[in-house]
Amino acid sequence: MGVLRREPTVDFQTAVAAKLEGVKNPEVLAIAAQQKRILVSHARRTMPSEFAKFIINHQSSGLLIVSRMLPVEIVIEELLLIWAASTAEEWVDRIAKLPL
Repeated sequence: MGVLRREPTVDFQTAVAAKLEGVKNPEVLAIAAQQKRILVSHARRTMPSEFAKFIINHQSSGLLIVSRMLPVEIVIEELLLIWAASTAEEWVDRIAKLPL
């Protein structure tokens, strides 16, 4: 992943590495929360409503929605900016769309 090539100290995991391909949104949200990871997703049609339902009863480390139309270079820059300029606590139960 481009984020790790640019900044190897970022604790970033792809859906493939996390074995999340084909897993339903509610379970993906639960896994990310359990691992205290901010979730980065392309599921802009379904994930925001699932996230809203999830945080009613659970705490999330946050959700970033990324359009598939956004160039990869911009996504990498945005993710690195978020990593460098914010703390994990700032993202708890928060949802945002990239670019910010």
